[in-house]
Amino acid sequence: MTGNPGHFFMPSANQIQHSIILFDGVCNLCNKSVQFIIKRDKKDAFRFASLQSEIGQSLLNEHDLTGKQLNSFVLVKNNKVYMRSTGALHVAKQLSGAWPLLYALIIIPAFIRNAVYDFIATNRYKWFGKLESCLLPSTHYKNKFL
Repeated sequence: MTGNPGHFFMPSANQIQHSIILFDGVCNLCNKSVQFIIKRDKKDAFRFASLQSEIGQSLLNEHDLTGKQLNSFVLVKNNKVYMRSTGALHVAKQLSGAWPLLYALIIIPAFIRNAVYDFIATNRYKWFGKLESCLLPSTHYKNKFL
């Protein structure tokens, strides 16, 4: 790590070897989804950052995504961005167990998949609740968060 003391080191997507999942850090459903992914990420393929974090905002800016994406699941994989249902299916494809079978849903047109995704995203706080601030990762999984 180089640079001025006191400056936060911000790796770019090109500098990170893992796929990065950006998620809504105050959303209970999103936090549970991150825990679900971590338990099934046997290949250690993913790193996580909340959309609200400095690195999350930096990655959104790096990929020319606006503040509207605070309502979305974002996967940055090989410097490509996959959002909403497409991002979720790309993640499922890399999980252990039978979850990669869900990737077959990619044949459904994105506008249909995303309509379902958007319905859940719009109602997630009402159905699952919202935190006052982002959860801190447990020490056991701290290395998975940027």
